[in-house]
Amino acid sequence: MRNWLVLLCPCVLGAALHLWLRLRSPPPARASGAGQADQLALLPQWKSSHYDVVVGVLSARNNHELRNVIRSTWLKHLVQHPALSQRVLVKFIIGAHGCEVPVEDREDPYSCKLLNITNPVLNQEIEAFSLLEDTSSGLSEDRVVSVSFRVLYPIVITSLGVFYDASDVGFQRNITVKLYQAEQEEALFIARFSPPSCGVQVNKLWYKPVEQFILPESFEGTIVWESQDLQGLVSRNLHKVTVNDGGGVLRVITAGEGALPHEFMEGVEGVAGGFIYTIQEGDALLKNLHSRPRRLLDHISNLHEEDALLQEESSLYDDIVFVDVVDTYRNVPAKLLNFYKWTVETTSFDLLLKTDDDCYIDLEAVFNRIALKNLDGPNFWWGNLFLCSDN
Repeated sequence: MRNWLVLLCPCVLGAALHLWLRLRSPPPARASGAGQADQLALLPQWKSSHYDVVVGVLSARNNHELRNVIRSTWLKHLVQHPALSQRVLVKFIIGAHGCEVPVEDREDPYSCKLLNITNPVLNQEIEAFSLLEDTSSGLSEDRVVSVSFRVLYPIVITSLGVFYDASDVGFQRNITVKLYQAEQEEALFIARFSPPSCGVQVNKLWYKPVEQFILPESFEGTIVWESQDLQGLVSRNLHKVTVNDGGGVLRVITAGEGALPHEFMEGVEGVAGGFIYTIQEGDALLKNLHSRPRRLLDHISNLHEEDALLQEESSLYDDIVFVDVVDTYRNVPAKLLNFYKWTVETTSFDLLLKTDDDCYIDLEAVFNRIALKNLDGPNFWWGNLFLCSDN
């Protein structure tokens, strides 16, 4: 017992000393302005006031007009209200960093990832998958195999195919190939292979033509190979086939990325054939690539101007919290998490309300609902759930 006391006494004394010093220390100065955005986002501050409700308004960096509409409507009413003004804190949530990739050069308008197309293969047909020369092509036990892909620049699929079986005397199998669009139950394309109708052999694949139409940018699809015979398919995993992405116009999606619903990842993930495609509007693509360097310089200049406007806006109104994320739609969850962290570390409050900059908040109705429904208890989550229907 004495040994335990010897060990615990220094810890207790140290904790007491830390608490005493914390109570005697003056609160740090409150930071403001976009120039101190990192401090607001990352450093805890002294909780000088208590609020019944903290309202976080998600806003994009360039949504100046929407924020001003709020400042001239329900936020103005709040500031001028003798009772509510002391009970509610409203902050706009904005990413401290703008995306340095111009919208025209992103994989999609919601992220900040560069559309990395180099040396596109134009004006010719492209085989998406092919077996290596030294790869054997015997049958596997898999009866259903699928692979998913995302289109980064518009393409046209002209043919679907299956791998050639070296042991076949001619074509002796019955296989159906289907191409699905994500979240769609009916196949866009279907090609059926059988001994009487095996298509055309190109390299180590048999191909059959399909109806042609443009698969647009951001199209997500899954190709499924199904064997109607007792024997399986000639299939390989993605690491044992050559993928020709046309210079970057499409990308194979692995199951680990979780980009597509599970029900479309039918059977074993792999490749049991391929497809032939062409790149649509090749001249427009080349023109876009050639103008990219100049467009990037202009975009960086615009970002600097945007930073200056945000700093001015923040200094003028003092109602913006800059969180340490790149301000894109896909980073909305990160924006919220960083704002929650900032709120917990810098304010004292009873309820936290999140909204968007295109919404109108009737704060008096909010307080009436809190009183009517007894929503002022601890550990309470209040919101709406929407049930979506497939019809």
